[in-house]
Amino acid sequence: MFERVYCKVIRERLDEPRRFIQIVTGPRQVGKTTMIKQVLSTIKIPWMMYSADDVPTSRREWISDCWENARTKLRNEPIKNIVLVIDEVQKISGWSEVVKKMWDEDSFNDTPIKVLLLGSSRVMLERGLADSLAGRFETIKVPHWSYGEMREAFDFTLEQYVYFGGYPAAATLVSDEGRWAEYIHSAIIDATINKDVLVDAVVNKPALLRQTFELAAAYSGEILSLTKMIGRLQDAGNTTTLSSYLHLLDESGLVCGLQKYAVDNSRRRASVPKYQVYNNALKSIFCEATFKEALNDRKLWGRLFESAIGCHVVNSAFAHRLQPFYWRDGDSEVDFVLRSGSKVAAIEVKSNHERYNRGLALFRERFSPHAAFVVGYEGYPAEDFLKTKLTVLFE
Repeated sequence: MFERVYCKVIRERLDEPRRFIQIVTGPRQVGKTTMIKQVLSTIKIPWMMYSADDVPTSRREWISDCWENARTKLRNEPIKNIVLVIDEVQKISGWSEVVKKMWDEDSFNDTPIKVLLLGSSRVMLERGLADSLAGRFETIKVPHWSYGEMREAFDFTLEQYVYFGGYPAAATLVSDEGRWAEYIHSAIIDATINKDVLVDAVVNKPALLRQTFELAAAYSGEILSLTKMIGRLQDAGNTTTLSSYLHLLDESGLVCGLQKYAVDNSRRRASVPKYQVYNNALKSIFCEATFKEALNDRKLWGRLFESAIGCHVVNSAFAHRLQPFYWRDGDSEVDFVLRSGSKVAAIEVKSNHERYNRGLALFRERFSPHAAFVVGYEGYPAEDFLKTKLTVLFE
């Protein structure tokens, strides 16, 4: 079975002395639970795994019961330590306070229980961590699958990755595009919005949130002001409402609004956003063209191609704590800008014989980036770029 690189990180953390709670976070359907099972099947440390999937949300004591089971096993068996794994922990109301209490008791009593928590809602997990567990945890951020992973695990071509994206469970459905589309709508979009965002966030207009997602996903790779976005939505609120909804969709790993790169922070915040999905399936599902039709439509394929490159950029930013932007000055534009500390990398995307854009040259003159290059036609091959760990751009 294919194993993602994050399995190695999790194993290394579990091999260390008990120091922090380990939190595995990331969007839905990226294989977090599967990775944990792969890790547990190979480690020598005893473990116990529980899932809150079917537990009533009000049963906070359920977490304590799981913890006590691990303590009992530790007391009654000749073992030095144990790993306690709780899946879907965010479904229990007030979970972080219970975890804090149990973890602090173990710390005080020198009880060697190593704790690994994971869940399908990145929004709810991270909110609980900020509320109660400061200083007690480390996060292992698991992004969407890259082209390299989809190629190795499912023999995806570059064109398949550009159109169908990187959801592993959907990879076996691509020969039946209707079935594939139904899976993306129900298991990804509906599940994330209905079970993650709307459950834990104050959303006064759920229908508007859904429309905001659909429009932002359809415009992935393009720049559209929130004011113009309001004009395309039914029952739209104001720009503040749309901005808050985009933030929720970003936290959920669906779609984000990239800010324009600028040295001045205030100018960044006031910029028109460039929309970018985290997985290209979320864009192509709204393009109303089949895979073959999209391949034969040069203009549409160019938009899908740029969005696929953007997926790699924003997922790398999420996993490695980089900051993603775009840049534009008049007709000059750089598709993606990544920042790591004081270093900046500029990335221009060309899918075909597009006219020359002097944006990259102008960006070099103004900002002296650590790296600046073209991906695609007459530049760095897209297949190689999509398999590159983007932290190398800052070495």
